[in-house]
Amino acid sequence: MQLFNNMNVNFMGSRKAAAALSLSLIAVSIVSLFVMGLNFGIDFTGGTLIGATYSKAIDLEMVRKDLADAGFDDAIVKNFGSAEDVDIHIPPSDEYKDNALGAKVLEILKKEDPKVEIRRQDAVGSVVGSELAEKGGEAILMALGAILIYVALRFQLKLSLGAIAALAHDITITLGVFSVFQIDFDLTVLAALLAVIGYSLNDTIVVFDRVRENFRKMRKKGSLEIVNSSINQTFGRTMMTSVTTMLVLLALYFRGGDDINHFALALIIGVVVGTYSSIYVASTTALKLGLSKEDLVVPEKEGFNEEESPEMSYVE
Repeated sequence: MQLFNNMNVNFMGSRKAAAALSLSLIAVSIVSLFVMGLNFGIDFTGGTLIGATYSKAIDLEMVRKDLADAGFDDAIVKNFGSAEDVDIHIPPSDEYKDNALGAKVLEILKKEDPKVEIRRQDAVGSVVGSELAEKGGEAILMALGAILIYVALRFQLKLSLGAIAALAHDITITLGVFSVFQIDFDLTVLAALLAVIGYSLNDTIVVFDRVRENFRKMRKKGSLEIVNSSINQTFGRTMMTSVTTMLVLLALYFRGGDDINHFALALIIGVVVGTYSSIYVASTTALKLGLSKEDLVVPEKEGFNEEESPEMSYVE
């Protein structure tokens, strides 16, 4: 923390460049979401999940080739926990019923290992999948609405709108990355998005709390100076939180296995853009809406003796 003490960086001096970057990323994300969409996993599209255990480590490419040769071109194959355990996602099909599908897949898998066994078989209907997608979207919208009300009551409406702009920015860019690279989007990723909302909001609230405090202490400074001072004062805390969180997420991403890989990736993206947005997007939006001392400062009492912080010289 000592490294970030007495910082005098003019963060808001580069707010126009940051806004251009954010708008560009959001535009790319929105275009990709409309053109390419999300690569929904079996949780949302429906289908069958078959878990198989081999007697030895297996080459996934060979399993994919065997399934494709048998007509299962769209099957998704990945390890589950160990090199011997494999999960196979098969999209909905009218050709096979559940039991027949399991028997057919087992027959195909035995080409590589006659001792392979099916350890589980779960089916998800397409109706259930579409309901999950709908409910997940509703959950995100309800979370954003609740946050808008909470921040408006705790702070001020302009700060509330700044917080919502930052959260919408984080969610859109995270979804955009999954869309552009067509990474599987399943329930774990949806859970990660909700976690990103909480993480980003927490960071933004810390900055806004200091902004409110400084508006009351630095009564002769302008809004831009006060926001800059507040970001500088909370920057050390922001970076320490982000770095320690990122270390855990990187460990999960690289060592957590395929089942948690996309969950960790969504959080990694969310932490990066969330840290950025708490510094630039939330505060810039509030300033753009005309945030001023009249919004946050209580009227001075007669005979008030103002103790103002020293002037700050900002580094471009």
